[in-house]
Amino acid sequence: MVQTVKSQKVYTGWKVILLEKPHSSRRIFFSIKTLADPTTWCRSLISFDDPSFASHYIFDGPVQQLEAKGEGIFQGDIWAHNVSPVDLIFIITEILI
Repeated sequence: MVQTVKSQKVYTGWKVILLEKPHSSRRIFFSIKTLADPTTWCRSLISFDDPSFASHYIFDGPVQQLEAKGEGIFQGDIWAHNVSPVDLIFIITEILI
């Protein structure tokens, strides 16, 4: 079992891969959370293997978090696009077996 915990700054307008597709293991848990000033309304998009963000999950508001666990969760690249007017810090946790 491998656990990864990292933080990544995503500048306004940038698109980045938060978690890369696991190659020799399987993902059984991931968590994505943003850190921002609680008085600031922030928006970011989370996409699963789609860098064009045609299909995405929206983080909207001062508290933003997404978590998934279990054997059948998504195994590909997880992207973030910061569409808010401020830079955001994403805290990412992943467990692989």
